[in-house]
Amino acid sequence: SYTTVFGSLDSYTKGGVELINDDARHYAFSNVFEVAAKSKPWVKVAVAKNFEYVLEAVRAEGTSEWRTAAHDEFAVCMDGNVTVELVKLDASPLAADAEGSIALDGEPAGKPMGRIHLGRGHQALLPAGAAYRFVAASPSVLMMQTIAGPDTQFRWAEICQTV
Repeated sequence: SYTTVFGSLDSYTKGGVELINDDARHYAFSNVFEVAAKSKPWVKVAVAKNFEYVLEAVRAEGTSEWRTAAHDEFAVCMDGNVTVELVKLDASPLAADAEGSIALDGEPAGKPMGRIHLGRGHQALLPAGAAYRFVAASPSVLMMQTIAGPDTQFRWAEICQTV
């Protein structure tokens, strides 16, 4: 029988990759909770990559800056509670083919779209052309699915098990 164990920012076990007849240089393994535990709030650290798409581990703590992207993004709450505030921008500062999200200066101009309250396991769509910010009263963990952009940090040498 198997027991499901849920990780959290305060309690996680780093797994690993067991190689069978292959080379460790072909694989990478990292832990979202470990990356978030060692990150400053709102830093976007890539933990997986497939072509231009990335999964980013984000330590959610306090209130983030407003951000926007020219494409849809997804946020999954892996631990804690996070509120997403959304605004439909009057005009996007990004080209239609821009990749990744960018920070906005000040308050976004546009119509409020509402709030989404995320608990562990909940997912939110961050629609293209909208501004969003996150609010977390206590340290939490988000996993973002997006396209790599100017704020995506690649720290493979620091975070990945390669042997």
